[in-house]
Amino acid sequence: MTQFDSPDQPRNANVTSLLQHQIDRGMLAKSSAPAPAQNNLNPVVSFHRYELREIMGLYGRKVAAGEWRDYAMDFTPHKAIFSIYRRTSEVPLFRIEKDPKLTRKQGTYCVITPTGLILKRGDELERVLKVFEKPLKLIK
Repeated sequence: MTQFDSPDQPRNANVTSLLQHQIDRGMLAKSSAPAPAQNNLNPVVSFHRYELREIMGLYGRKVAAGEWRDYAMDFTPHKAIFSIYRRTSEVPLFRIEKDPKLTRKQGTYCVITPTGLILKRGDELERVLKVFEKPLKLIK
């Protein structure tokens, strides 16, 4: 039994009193994590449900064709990124980005290659994703 154990206190109370004792003596620093209300000060940009439906529909078709195998989504305060991979260990084949700051200038959505080349840019996601659709050829 330690100095903090007593038979009439539950075990959780002993741990709490030990932690408080260590904080008081300077052995342990208090947590400096922000309060949950402070997390809302920096909202992140994300894809909406209909945008994800369009992207995942395209992704599913390409996976079924054997062209793509993996994806990743990143959400930052400035943009949302959907990265498409052929193999998990490689760099992304394409990135579909949503940047609301560019809505009035160049368009909210864009498709970018690994080298940084912008394949298509625009305000409508459906039109931007058409860059992945192969045109049908008429064979005579």
